Amino acid sequence: MVISSIDLKDGKVVQLKNGKEPVLERNDAAALIREFNRYGETAIIDLDAALGNTTAKGTTANTEMLKSLLRSGNVRVGGGIRDVKKAKELVSLGAEKVIVGSAAFNAHRAAPADPVLNTAFLDELTEAIGRQRIIISVDAINGNIAVKGWTETAGIPLAEGAAAAEKYASELLFTCVEREGCMTGIDMEQVGKLRNTVSCRLVVAGGVSSVEEIAELERMGCDVQLGMALYTGAVALKDAFVACLNWQKVDMIPVIAQSVSGEVLMMGYANREAFAKTFDSGKLTFWSRTRNVLWTKGEHSGNYLEVIKLRADCDRDTVLATVVPHGPVCHTGSWTCFTAEAGAASTLERLYGTISERFADPRPGSYTATLDAKRVREKIEEEAEELIEAEDKSETVWECADLLYFVSVLMYQEKVTWQDVLDELDRRHKK
Repeated sequence: MVISSIDLKDGKVVQLKNGKEPVLERNDAAALIREFNRYGETAIIDLDAALGNTTAKGTTANTEMLKSLLRSGNVRVGGGIRDVKKAKELVSLGAEKVIVGSAAFNAHRAAPADPVLNTAFLDELTEAIGRQRIIISVDAINGNIAVKGWTETAGIPLAEGAAAAEKYASELLFTCVEREGCMTGIDMEQVGKLRNTVSCRLVVAGGVSSVEEIAELERMGCDVQLGMALYTGAVALKDAFVACLNWQKVDMIPVIAQSVSGEVLMMGYANREAFAKTFDSGKLTFWSRTRNVLWTKGEHSGNYLEVIKLRADCDRDTVLATVVPHGPVCHTGSWTCFTAEAGAASTLERLYGTISERFADPRPGSYTATLDAKRVREKIEEEAEELIEAEDKSETVWECADLLYFVSVLMYQEKVTWQDVLDELDRRHKK
C-alpha cells in the first residue's frame, strides 16, 4: 500500500530532488493529511530537524505544525530523532511510529569489524517505546547507508545495515537517494535484493512514478512511501489503493463498514468499479452479487454511509471502511445489520453530537439550549456533589449520567471534543 509523505521545511510542505534541490512547496498541510488519511498511513518528515536546523531547545520552524498533524491520521514521523526523549514525546503526542536514521548507525565506523549499529541508543529506545513503534531508515547512496540528512554516507553497505537494523525495528524504510524526487522509476533490482535480505515489513521510496510500479512492489511484498508522484499528479491515491488489493486471490473484496466509534454496521463486497465510485462520491459503494449491479448504500432509501477512511488488512484481501451513517444502516430499519435496535448505541460522541444540534438548532422547550456558561458550571458543581453522596450503584449510575451530560455541554461551549480528552489521556499514558 501507499504511505503518503508530507515533508516539512521552513514551516512549509516541500518536495526536494535528491533531498537537496527544491521542486515545489505548499502551505496546506492540514488539508493534505485529511485527504491522505482516506487511503492509508501518512509519513511526516521534519527535514530541518534531519539537517540539524534546530534551536537551542531542539525545535524547528516545523515543530508546531508537526504537532498539530500527529493525531490527524495514522501517522509515522521522522527527521532528526536522535534521542529517546524526543521519540517518547512524539509517541505521546500521537505518532504511531517513529522513524530513526542517523542515530541508529555507527557513523564513525572505521573498519568493517566495527559495530554497524548504535546499539546503546537502540536498546534504550526499544525499552522506552517498544520495537513495534520503531522504523529504522536504511536510506542509501550508491548502495551505502546515508546519514546526517543524506549529506554523507556511513561506510556501511545497505544489505549489511538492513540485516542488522531489523532486529530493532518492526519495519525498515529504504530510500534510493540518488533517485529521490527524480520520477525516474525505482531500482527494482536493488529493492528485490533488499527484500530477500530482511523479513520485516519493508517500505521503499525514491523515484516511484506510476501505479504499475506500486502494484509490482506490492507483489514483491513492499509498501511504498510516495511524495513527488502524488504532488505532481503522476499517481492518484485512489488508483494506487485499488491496484494494491489482492485481486489474484479474490474477485470481490469483502468490505466491513464500521462507525467512527468502532461499531460494526454491515459487510458487503466490492470490485474495482465499486471502489472507484466510493472514492469519487465519498459514499460507500458495493457490488450487488444478487442483482449483479453497482450499488451505493442509500441510493434509494437516502440512508448512505459517508466515507471517512479505508484500510486494507495485512493480506490485502479485506477492507475496513470507517464511515458516518446517515440514517439506519440495515434494510430492516435497524441501526446495524447485526442487531434489531432501531437507533445508534449511546456513546459520548453521540451525546456530544446531540448537544451540538440543540445549540445549533434549538427545539421548542430545549433545556440544553438554555444552559449558558454560568449555569452549566453551577450544574457541574451540583451534580459532582450529588455523585459523591450517591449511596448505591443505581444512584451512582444516575448521577454519573447527569454529570457527563453537563460536562459535555461545557466541553461543547469551550470547543473541546471527547476525542481531545481521549488524546490527552493517551498522551499521559505514553509520556
